[in-house]
Amino acid sequence: MGYIIIDKIKNNNKKIMIFIEGTILKPKHNNFFSRIHILGYVPIKNAIETLRKWQEEGYEIIYLTSLRGRQAMKMARHIDELGFEGSMVGYRQSRQSYATLIKEEMPDIFIEDDCESVGGETSMCYEELSEEIKEKIRLIKVKEFEGIDEVKLY
Repeated sequence: MGYIIIDKIKNNNKKIMIFIEGTILKPKHNNFFSRIHILGYVPIKNAIETLRKWQEEGYEIIYLTSLRGRQAMKMARHIDELGFEGSMVGYRQSRQSYATLIKEEMPDIFIEDDCESVGGETSMCYEELSEEIKEKIRLIKVKEFEGIDEVKLY
């Protein structure tokens, strides 16, 4: 997996891995060009504050992006400039699946949206995991582009 470190301080308690696009960021405008211009993505509701609160509670925040290479670097820079805090941004390298990334980090909680605009639940990263791994990671699924404000971790 490719990693972009955004904060060297890690909480060694519990890990939350959260998908960026559609879960905590959305296009500023609902049109095709907004969806491909990642620097135009904006936080969904109070995502920054919610994630900051979880970090203060002792969770390590790891982000996961659908982007690769330079685009992933731009996204890491973008979420940092928006004020998101966390330890790293993970991204797929060639021929890697999302399952590989998730297994490498083994978060306690994985949060992602329902992928409604790209094929629904069968397109979710979590669905790529084996049943054995799914038993070890709690999935929290949110509606695409509706944010994480109402998520309860426990």
